[in-house]
Amino acid sequence: MSTTIHPSAIVDEGAQLGDGCRVWHFVHISAGARIGARCSFGQNVFVANDVVIGDNVKIQNNVSVYDAVTLEDDVFCGPSMVFTNVYNPRAAVARKDEYRRTRVKQGATLGANSTIVCGITVGHHAFIGAGAVVNRDVPDFALMVGVPARQIGWMSRFGEKLDLPLHSAQPVETTCPHTGDRYRLSGHQLELI
Repeated sequence: MSTTIHPSAIVDEGAQLGDGCRVWHFVHISAGARIGARCSFGQNVFVANDVVIGDNVKIQNNVSVYDAVTLEDDVFCGPSMVFTNVYNPRAAVARKDEYRRTRVKQGATLGANSTIVCGITVGHHAFIGAGAVVNRDVPDFALMVGVPARQIGWMSRFGEKLDLPLHSAQPVETTCPHTGDRYRLSGHQLELI
């Protein structure tokens, strides 16, 4: 399985791309980027030097993945979603030594036009709705919407909304309506069982 790079794309010498990647029109991947296998980079994507991207990551059109961002396996970045790496930027103040690391864990979805403020972790299989602004850590499987983003539910690995309260003093279980996977909510933590 070979990697496909469109003639208009720029992949700087030294960039590491795994097998089976697809790099589309006007993409720029910087020299220090480390990218796994079977990733897709839509039109006009930028990937900076200090970026790690796992396997099977889908980055849709017009997304810039800036320094200090890590995307684990199976992450989906919707069209025109935004990462940041400086919390309080000023054009006249150099803050490259103040980058805050952002981690998006396996299977998470970042909806179209969402913004991920730097320095946070988005949990496994979390689902960030379109246009949400995330400025704090997101639990595994959490469904987040709004500005600023707030949790309104839980999502299965398959991307189905689960029939659960936001928290429960006693353990509560449910099943993904599509796959039959079982989940247990204890307090404010959801786990696959």
